[in-house]
Amino acid sequence: MLGLAKGLGYTFKKLTEKKVTHFYPDVPFPMPPRFRGIQHFSPEKCIVCNQCARVCPTECIQLTGKPHPDPEKKGKIIDTYDINFELCILCDLCTEVCPTEAIVMTNNFELAAYSRDELYKNLKWLDANNTNVREEN
Repeated sequence: MLGLAKGLGYTFKKLTEKKVTHFYPDVPFPMPPRFRGIQHFSPEKCIVCNQCARVCPTECIQLTGKPHPDPEKKGKIIDTYDINFELCILCDLCTEVCPTEAIVMTNNFELAAYSRDELYKNLKWLDANNTNVREEN
């Protein structure tokens, strides 16, 4: 009988506490300012230095460049930029090393997919992912 009374006492005490439930799909959860979400890539800023691919610990970034079409200008322009989010650990190293800030982190985090093939994101998708970019970038 004493165990039943203790259990009911604990239950009634918890009923009066504040609820911690979030209405996630309907109300977006506010992320902290330094949250590391999905990357945004600006191809017009990229100088194809390959530093992001070299520093990546999981080697999930592949990029290729081609010579600038204008012979008067030096350097390369980005041809392909792919990230495999199946492997990416969102460590923020690629954004820290980028000299032109062509790749920045956002507060977006929803990458759920039914197929692994949907986790390969290309240049167009990363360029369109420009919502919720961190303010400090």
